[in-house]
Amino acid sequence: MHSTSSGDAGQTLSLNKTVFSGAAIISILLIIWTIAFPDYSESLLGSAMTWVSDSFGWYYMLVVAAYSIFSLFVGCSRYGDIKLGQDHEKAQFPFLAWAAMLFSAGIGIDLLFFGASEPLMHYLTPHTGLDPASAEAMRQAVPQAFLHWGLHGWGIYALIGMALAYFAYRKNMPLALRSALTPIFGERLVKGWLGDSVDTFGVVCTLMGIATSLGIGVLQANAGLTHVFGIESSKMVQTIIIVAVVAAAAISAMTGVEKGVRRLSEFNMLTATLLLIAILVMGNTVYLLNTFTQNVGYYFQNIVAKTFDVYAYDGAGGAEWKSWWTVFFWAWWVAWAPFVGLFIARISRGRTLREFVFGVMFIPLGFIFAWFSIFGNSAIELVAGGATALGEVAVNDAAMGMFALFEYYPYSDILSFAGVMIGLVFFITSADSGALVLANLSSRGLTNDADAPVWLRLFWAAATGLITLGLLFAGGFSSLQSVSVIAGLPFSIILVLYMVSMWKSLKEEGHKRKASSVGTANVLNGGKGWKARLQRIVSFPDRAQVRRFMQTIVLPAMQEVSAELEAGGLVTTLAEHDGTQGEFEGLSLRVGHGQDDDFVYDVYMVKAERPNFTLKTTAKESDYYYRAEVFLSEGSQEYDLVGYTKEQVLVDILNQYERHMQYLHLTN
Repeated sequence: MHSTSSGDAGQTLSLNKTVFSGAAIISILLIIWTIAFPDYSESLLGSAMTWVSDSFGWYYMLVVAAYSIFSLFVGCSRYGDIKLGQDHEKAQFPFLAWAAMLFSAGIGIDLLFFGASEPLMHYLTPHTGLDPASAEAMRQAVPQAFLHWGLHGWGIYALIGMALAYFAYRKNMPLALRSALTPIFGERLVKGWLGDSVDTFGVVCTLMGIATSLGIGVLQANAGLTHVFGIESSKMVQTIIIVAVVAAAAISAMTGVEKGVRRLSEFNMLTATLLLIAILVMGNTVYLLNTFTQNVGYYFQNIVAKTFDVYAYDGAGGAEWKSWWTVFFWAWWVAWAPFVGLFIARISRGRTLREFVFGVMFIPLGFIFAWFSIFGNSAIELVAGGATALGEVAVNDAAMGMFALFEYYPYSDILSFAGVMIGLVFFITSADSGALVLANLSSRGLTNDADAPVWLRLFWAAATGLITLGLLFAGGFSSLQSVSVIAGLPFSIILVLYMVSMWKSLKEEGHKRKASSVGTANVLNGGKGWKARLQRIVSFPDRAQVRRFMQTIVLPAMQEVSAELEAGGLVTTLAEHDGTQGEFEGLSLRVGHGQDDDFVYDVYMVKAERPNFTLKTTAKESDYYYRAEVFLSEGSQEYDLVGYTKEQVLVDILNQYERHMQYLHLTN
C-alpha cells in the first residue's frame, strides 16, 4: 500500500550503516570477550544475572503481568475491531498458515528441550514447601510448566507484536522497533539517534538469542543422532549440522515469508501434532486426558496467585528457586521479544487487534497445554512407577529427556528420528526468520510491506552460523544466554513505553472515529449530481485517465484550498508523490497545526480488479482499473474521487478538514 508518512516519501532503500555497524561492533566485542575469557565472562555475567533476578524479581513479576493484562484489555475493548492495516485490507495469510508461523516462531526448539524434562524437574526438585516426588508435587508439576510457557510469555509477544504492526500498517511507518515510540518522543527524535539505538539494541538481542538457541539446539540434534544412528558426538558432526541448517535457512530466507518460512512452519506444526498424538495413543490415553483436563483447570484456578508469587515468605530457598525458574523465564521471554514480536507483526497485516491478541495468546497456548501435559505426565507416570533412570536423565541433561522418554514406547527409533527432524526444522525456521528480522532492522527506507534485499538476508544467515560455530568451539553459549537475559531488563522498560504509546494512539483513533460523525454537507450537490454519480459508478478508467483527472480536477482544488488556508496564516504543503519506478502515484495536501496533529489529505492512484459482472467493450481492455482514493493520516478512506467536479472535490476536502478540526477539539 502507499505510505502517507511525510518523512518516508521518496526515501530509497539502503543499508542503515549506523544500526548495522553499531550492532556488528557490539556483537563482535561481546563474542571475542566470551571466547577469550570464557571462565571470567561466565562468572561475571552469571553474577550479574543473579543480581538482576534478586533485585528486580518483584519488578519482573509485576511488569509481565501488566503486559498480559494490557494486551487482553485491548483485545476486549472497543478498539479491538481496529485493523492492523487499512480498514479495507484482508488478512495477509490464511488462518492455519498464520497459526503455524506463530507456533514455529514463538515456541520453537524449546518444546523438545522442556516438554518432558521441565515437568519432571518440578516433580523431582519442586519449589520450597513441597516434598520431592510427592502427590502434591505431581499435581503441581505440569501447571508450573504451564505458567512459564503460557499466557504471560505470549502476552509479551502480543504487546510488542501489536504495537509494531499497528504503527507499521495502520500509521504507515517502517516495521521497526523505533516506530512504536513516535507518539511519545516525536518523529524527529525517533528517526535520529534514539531510533537507531533502539534498533541496534534489537539487532544485538536477536543475534545473541538466535546464536545461543542454534548452539544449544545443535547439541541436542547431535545427541539425537547419536541416540538414533549411533553417530558420534563431536565438533565435526556439530559443524556439519550448523552448516546444513544455515544453508537451508539461507535458501528459505531467499524465498521470503510467503513461501519458505510459511511452508516450513506448516510442516513443523503437522509433524509435531502427529508426534503428540502418537504419544497420547501409545500411552495411558485415559489417564493423560484426565490429567490434561485437571492441569488446565489448576492453571486457570491459580493463575492470579502464581502471577504475583515471589516466594517472599519461603526464605533463601524460595528466592533461589524463583530466580532460576520464573524470573529467568520472564527475562528470557522479554529478551526474545524483539525478534519474535517483529516476525509476528510481519505476518499479521490485515487482522484486527482482537483477532491478533486472542490468536497470539491462545492459539499457541492450546498446543502448549497439550504438549506439556501429555509429555510431562507420561514421563512423571513412568518415573513414579519406577523408571528412575528417566528422571535422572531429565534432571541432569534436559536435552536428552525426550529421547529417554521415547525408549519406553514402541517404535522408539522412529519417534526419536521424528524428534530430530522436528528439531532441525525448528532450527531452520528460527534461523531464516531471524535473518529476515535482522536484515529488516538494519535497512533504511524499507516500506512496511516489503523485506530487505536478499543479499542482506543471506549475510545475516551466514553471520549467525559463523557466530554459532565460533561459540561452539570456544564454549561461550552460557555467557551469551546470560547476556540475553540481562538485556531483557532495559528492554522491559521499552515495552512499558509501548503500552503508553499504544494507549495514546488508540485514544486518538477513538476521537477520530467520534469526530467522523460530525455533520457535513453533501458532496454531490447540484441538480445533475445524481447523473454524474451514476456515470462515475459504472466507469472503470485506466491509469492514464485517472492521472489526467487528478492533474486537471484534484490538483487545482488542492491548490485553491492551500492558497486560502495560507492567506489565513496556516502553513500548508502541496506535493506530488512518485512510485518506485518514478511514475506519478498521487497528490498530498498537508496543513500544519503546530504541536497538534497535521491535517493530511492525500489522493493516490490505486489499482483495483475489475468486477466480474462488468462487460468489456474490447478484447484489449484490462482486467484492472484505477481509482483515485482518498487517504487521511490513518489510511485509505475507501472511496473514489473519479467523476467528481472540482467543486465536489473542494467540498470533500472541507468535509474532511472539518472532521479533523472536530478531532482536535476532542483531544485538547
